[in-house]
Amino acid sequence: MAEWVDVIAESALAIGENIVVDVDGVDVAVFNLDGDFYAIEDVCSHDGGEIGSGVVEGGEIVCPRHGAKFCIKTGKVKTPPAYEDIVSFIVRVNKGRIEVMSS
Repeated sequence: MAEWVDVIAESALAIGENIVVDVDGVDVAVFNLDGDFYAIEDVCSHDGGEIGSGVVEGGEIVCPRHGAKFCIKTGKVKTPPAYEDIVSFIVRVNKGRIEVMSS
């Protein structure tokens, strides 16, 4: 059953930063984009490697290995070599804590 998982204090994730956390056994990259929080699975759909260490360009994350780009807000693939979207998660701030909805 899906539930909210507390991952980090809102104040601990500055604008432009991201962190990879465990959400019920799934590695999830949580991003602070201009004070709004988003979360996607920490996996590139092209080769299965992690994506959280990639460069953030605007609202996109660039895969550190092959350069595929994904929308941080939705997980949608933007450029090859990836052709499949990344799973995105619902995020909320509750009493100063960032929470991610497990799947």
